[in-house]
Amino acid sequence: MAKLPKGMTITGKSKPGYARVLSPEALAFLATLHRAFEAERQALLARRVARAKAFDKGALPDFLPETAAIRAGDWKVAPIPADIQDRRVEITGPTDRKMVINALNSGARVFMTDFEDSNSPTWDNMIQGQINLMDRWTSDMEFTDPASGKRYALGQKPAVLMVRPRGWHLDEAHVKVDGKAMSGALFDFGLYVFHNAKTSLAKRSGPYFYLPKMESHLEARLWNQAFVLAQSLLGLPLGTIKATVLIETLPAAFEMDEIIFELRDHMAGLNCGRWDYIFSFIKTLKNNKAYVLPDRAQVVMSKAFLAAYSALLVKTCHRRGCFAMGGMAAQIPNRKDPEANEIALDKVKADKEREARNGHDGTWVAHPDLVPVAMTVFNDMMPTPNQLYVTREDVQVGQKELLELHQGSKTEEGFRENIRVGVQYIEAWLRGRGAVPIYNLMEDAATAEISRSQIWQWLRFGAKLENGKKVTRKFFDDCLAEEMVRVREEVTPALYDKGRFKEAIALFKIMSTSKNFETFLTLSAYKKIV
Repeated sequence: MAKLPKGMTITGKSKPGYARVLSPEALAFLATLHRAFEAERQALLARRVARAKAFDKGALPDFLPETAAIRAGDWKVAPIPADIQDRRVEITGPTDRKMVINALNSGARVFMTDFEDSNSPTWDNMIQGQINLMDRWTSDMEFTDPASGKRYALGQKPAVLMVRPRGWHLDEAHVKVDGKAMSGALFDFGLYVFHNAKTSLAKRSGPYFYLPKMESHLEARLWNQAFVLAQSLLGLPLGTIKATVLIETLPAAFEMDEIIFELRDHMAGLNCGRWDYIFSFIKTLKNNKAYVLPDRAQVVMSKAFLAAYSALLVKTCHRRGCFAMGGMAAQIPNRKDPEANEIALDKVKADKEREARNGHDGTWVAHPDLVPVAMTVFNDMMPTPNQLYVTREDVQVGQKELLELHQGSKTEEGFRENIRVGVQYIEAWLRGRGAVPIYNLMEDAATAEISRSQIWQWLRFGAKLENGKKVTRKFFDDCLAEEMVRVREEVTPALYDKGRFKEAIALFKIMSTSKNFETFLTLSAYKKIV
């Protein structure tokens, strides 16, 4: 490994090719970012804790009076580059080499490659992912599957590449600067922009990012400061970096104008991060008995707070001149069951029609086979590159609408499904997999977060289920034991027994039943893979 900058230590093991990523110059760049922004990052994380305490005492999220002038102002973002003017279908996935090649070749306009929720942040996953992304810009990228012998290579018209680093709350435990763990966000962002900003620009694209998990415009301000410093250090003009922000926390939905404003020189759009948004709704209002959601399957985008926030997102983005991206279609095509496959594709089609009709400029899919489905919908309903002209002046959304509950039932089957899905996801994550197919859906960390947080809240208030049963600790323990018997048969006893289910069950149990709600499952799970 390269000589380390003064004050930096790295405990991750070095392997062939890693020195290319962790060069002396790149590490010095990371150290500079850390020292510039770590104190403010910690202050913002402390602010999250203080805000959460207020919500726990009964306060409700609302629009900020101190930023009313920004919301009322007549301003727009800086121009957005030509290669991301048309984003009608975006595919997402982790940074492993085969996935990167397949996604870039999928026919989608954009590929969001992920160091965050669909990636288990082992040291090897993080560094190998950076190598793969460097190869996208500097060589003819290829991969030969060792199991099948099949060769994969980059096509002639790859999708535009966007990179999602980890959120502000996550550390990179393998790298310390001045005795403190480095921000995972700045580690992922810093390495990618250092190695690839100029090479991507030379190929008529640019350093484009997706930013996750923000809870306030002050966190957007910190990202903007990081962008400004990075561009200065790399000799890039202000505004070279472009970012799309995932609105996937309830507090952020009340600060969309302000988030865009803070990043206005670097802003490309906002995205409806629906699964994390549901998790955040539960987490933010977890101790408020008036806000207990029904089964997660009944919390749909076309109703209540989800419909309100997606409509407000379209209106806000288009007023400011940036793109409003729709959410994920997580269905996995089932080639073995034509009837089930048709049902899944119909669901995707209906969801994408809703988004196009509402004015979104594009959408997300999780599987290459869904690209043609989503593309057909947006080609039919959006003949122009985007829908910036759809102003949605009809949308009048306030605090009441953004907090409106879905009507529905709490069922034992929904409770048990949360257990099965949550444990299976955590077990795969502990084995280094972040995008996990479960029951014909491609799941990421948000699914496990919804599962355990909903169980936690139903236990907190002793929710009464549709069949008359009350959710108690004993009921949870009994269901957990019974559902693990079922899961063992579903995944086969052999795979179950040699997997990490014992650890996953223990972690899921703690996260679902602890007296104090853990803010992120991945914070506790990360300790088990470092």
